[in-house]
Amino acid sequence: MKKRILTGDNTTGRLHLGHYVGSLENRVKLQNDFETFIILADVHSLAYPKYIGDPDLIADSILQVAMDNLSVGLDPAKVTMFAESTVPEIYELALLLSMLVPYSRILRNPTIKDEIREKELGDSYSLGFINFPVMMAADILSVRADLVPVGEDQSPHLELTRELAHKFNTIYGDVFKEPEGMIGRVARLVGTDGGVKMTKSLGNAIFLSDDAETVRKKVMKMFTDPNRLHPSDPGKVDGNPVFIYHDAFNNDKEEVADLKNRYVAGKVGDVGVKEKLVIALEQILEPIREKRSRYESDPDAVRGILIEGAKRTRKEALETLNLVREKMKLPRF
Repeated sequence: MKKRILTGDNTTGRLHLGHYVGSLENRVKLQNDFETFIILADVHSLAYPKYIGDPDLIADSILQVAMDNLSVGLDPAKVTMFAESTVPEIYELALLLSMLVPYSRILRNPTIKDEIREKELGDSYSLGFINFPVMMAADILSVRADLVPVGEDQSPHLELTRELAHKFNTIYGDVFKEPEGMIGRVARLVGTDGGVKMTKSLGNAIFLSDDAETVRKKVMKMFTDPNRLHPSDPGKVDGNPVFIYHDAFNNDKEEVADLKNRYVAGKVGDVGVKEKLVIALEQILEPIREKRSRYESDPDAVRGILIEGAKRTRKEALETLNLVREKMKLPRF
């Protein structure tokens, strides 16, 4: 029996390069060796005040995010892709798991604390927002996953998942595995503005579906060394967003090394370095765009993939839920 993966994305807009290096690459690499479930977390998306009043965006994003996953190379014949809201068994499991975690434990979650601060939520966040990590645990545990390719910022949620699995097994008997995490080769990609993280909401992202001209414009506006006023000035490479992207996406390592040496010596300008980055990014993005266009022309095929994925996942989630109810001695009349 192959081991299982569950991973996925919130449906709050299209995916970007941060998602690509953070998780998507690993999904593609592992799909042949693992039984893979991809969740499109539309219910999770409702946890954010910005999106609770925009159901059209979330509904459209289900298809957009599905196409992003398929366009990077996930094979619908090898993976099970589904929308979270189409597997209601997850909700029941999340409620049962929530009985095992103290409220104070959730508030100590560093990702929750960071999001409350960054989004300036104060004390106006919803109960659903606080329950986000437990819902994620239910997503993972519903199919009893072994491995979770995840972004670095989601690692605290995975740690809670492991805690909940262990606590349930200790109290009621073995049902769950304690899943391992797998961080992408770039744990947290900086934004094009030099911000600590590329994110949709801050407008500092290069999307996988951006056309070539849009990519070029975004790269040309990228932050570099703020103290470098002229191309002949010695420049700083460490922490320079353009070189962070070169390291992440330019496969010509000799070219990257040469650009760094010349930049430090004041022998190449920001424009020249960015031009090379555009070329490197296009080598990755052009094949993704080409494959995505085929799915865009046949959205019903994508819906069909999600319908079949929901059927398969519901079967697995119901089996898990029945085991949980049996262990907890909850009656079924």
